[in-house]
Amino acid sequence: MKRISVDIGGTFTDCFFVWDDQYIEAKALTTHHNLALGFNEALDLACKRAELDRGTVLAEVDSVRYATTLGTNALIERKGPMVAAIVTHGFEDTIPLSRGRGYGEGLDSSMQQNLPAAERPDPLVPRRLIRSVKERVNSAGKVVARLDPQDVRNVVRELVDAGAEALVVSLTNATENPEHELQIQEIVLEEFPLHELGAIPILLGHQVSGRKGEYVRATSTIVDAFLHEIMFHALSQLSNNLRDYGYEKPMLVVHNSGGMAQMNSTDALQTIHSGPIAGVGAAEHLSNETGLGHVISTDMGGTSFDIGLVPEGGVKHYDFLPTIDRWLVSVPMVHLDTLGAGGGSIASYDRIHDAIKIGPESAGSNPGPACYDRGGLRATVTDADLLLGYLDPDNYANGYIKLNPKRSVFAIEETLCDELDSDVLDIAKEIKRGVDEQMAIGIGKELRVRGYLPEDFTMLAYGGNGPLHACGIAKHAGIKRVLAPPFSSVFSALGAGNMRQLHFHERGAHVVLYNATSRALYDSYGEFNEIVAELEALGREDLVRQGFAAEDVQYRLELDMRYGNQLLTQAVTLDINRINGVGDVLHVIKTFGEVYSHRFGASCAAPEAGIRVGTVRVASYVEGDVVRFESLEYGGPRCIPVAVGRRAAHFVDTDGAVDTPVYDQHALTHAHVIPGPAIVTTENTTFLVEPGWRLEPTSQGAVWFLQD
Repeated sequence: MKRISVDIGGTFTDCFFVWDDQYIEAKALTTHHNLALGFNEALDLACKRAELDRGTVLAEVDSVRYATTLGTNALIERKGPMVAAIVTHGFEDTIPLSRGRGYGEGLDSSMQQNLPAAERPDPLVPRRLIRSVKERVNSAGKVVARLDPQDVRNVVRELVDAGAEALVVSLTNATENPEHELQIQEIVLEEFPLHELGAIPILLGHQVSGRKGEYVRATSTIVDAFLHEIMFHALSQLSNNLRDYGYEKPMLVVHNSGGMAQMNSTDALQTIHSGPIAGVGAAEHLSNETGLGHVISTDMGGTSFDIGLVPEGGVKHYDFLPTIDRWLVSVPMVHLDTLGAGGGSIASYDRIHDAIKIGPESAGSNPGPACYDRGGLRATVTDADLLLGYLDPDNYANGYIKLNPKRSVFAIEETLCDELDSDVLDIAKEIKRGVDEQMAIGIGKELRVRGYLPEDFTMLAYGGNGPLHACGIAKHAGIKRVLAPPFSSVFSALGAGNMRQLHFHERGAHVVLYNATSRALYDSYGEFNEIVAELEALGREDLVRQGFAAEDVQYRLELDMRYGNQLLTQAVTLDINRINGVGDVLHVIKTFGEVYSHRFGASCAAPEAGIRVGTVRVASYVEGDVVRFESLEYGGPRCIPVAVGRRAAHFVDTDGAVDTPVYDQHALTHAHVIPGPAIVTTENTTFLVEPGWRLEPTSQGAVWFLQD
């Protein structure tokens, strides 16, 4: 296996390079103005370590995979084209009304309850750029009112004259019959051919989401259109860079569904959060191979802290109506909880609570934390870590960044000391305590809301800052076992390398498996199987177009189910792909009952109210080679290694400086145990062993943090 996997984050570009039996990790600063430059720097470092040149590598690798947060950042910063929307006549206000809940989606529960201060997000499509056309398709897909082509031409010309740079078409019931959306597309292309200047991208709602729900389908398509241009240019820039250096295969892009595809089979919407989700995929793979049991994955980078849940057995949780930024969308996405708490998160003074507030604003990579000495003037988590003695100023990020402690002192004094009437070190401790508590609260909430206890989970701490804050987070969260996984600083990039080619296709359906009124079981097997076969055909077509043999494609059937008229819908993964009799219907009902009872309790199941299916979904995928993890257990004798130095460090619950031994990466072998307090500095990350903890390394660079 020869493979390059890249995770382009807000601060660092991580590279995981596989060359036969060699596994190599490398990092470089993200170059936002041209992502290819940061990629080239990280790849060159990996090639240097493998003693290979870039041209040889790109000519022989079997694939190059990208995961990126570029779309996430563009959405947050509202960097996108002017998007216009065409809807069915009478539905012009569906998008602005946003189901009456637009003020709260994307906010935490406390903010959602603060109605007097509620603010809707600035719309991606202003009301003046929403137009309607006279047409109607009913819920069964029958055309009730035909589309008038001249009406469409007038509307399109009005929108272009008003400044539209991208066009969204989302018509009522188009998932049942897309005839009118396709007809509008033809008319737009007649008016503005793709080969002429002035052509604008046009996105159709039924192609972005096959699920019913007019508002969420419209917002999904709008977000996709908003990100289309920036993602196209950025990924094309990366693709062209590969071409320039001799890579002739299609570039692969990681999706937030937990799979990946070529660029020609990727929507911009599918790239949102793809980097952190690749890390959740790596956690799932690690759990399956080593028998870790329940795992909570935590990725602490320079900009954010991402939490993913992998219960025992390696089954990820999915969101089928996720909120991206402030917008509810209907794209299947691996569940992820993101907090604005990373190494670059800015610490500011909260006047209301007379305390320090951490994030969500981040210094990013440019200018970065104050200690980067690149013009940053505000204190960050990294500045606090440096002043507390955890970081080596001369050996940060493999020596690529020289840290300046004087800048950190200046930033804290200027922004926080006077407000809090405390000295610099006390404030640095409060920043450390605050960010650890904030992340621990996020973990506890994520677990308890799904019926789990933190003490039953192993916490995976990865990302550039994960091992640095692992002990503090685990202590506040009540977690006893923490693992810095193999290649922890580039674990999400490793996950991108393990992804398989996968596509989701779904369709809204009204299937009553058990009718409570007539007490009858579903018996229209042919109708149901026809829907499944259509979705399988779409997935097979996607994968065959990307060069796979049709016979290699595998399928997984999933249903969104509910009891009676309950609003709560539960996604259920089945071990069968067809329903061919009463036995199969009862098997589906039993599987739903088991999943529902496990999540909410057996007493909550209500089959007597009826059992309904709202969405049929098929995952089509092809298995591939993956990175193999070695055992995480070691039962042999251990000894304390010889320290390479000592440093004065300050710990949150300890008064004064502590003379702390410092080790290098040679100490991280399975023959060693490192009692806290201690600091281990490696090329790509720092392991902080707080008092009361010990470090037990295993193979492949995996490291256990265990409480004494």
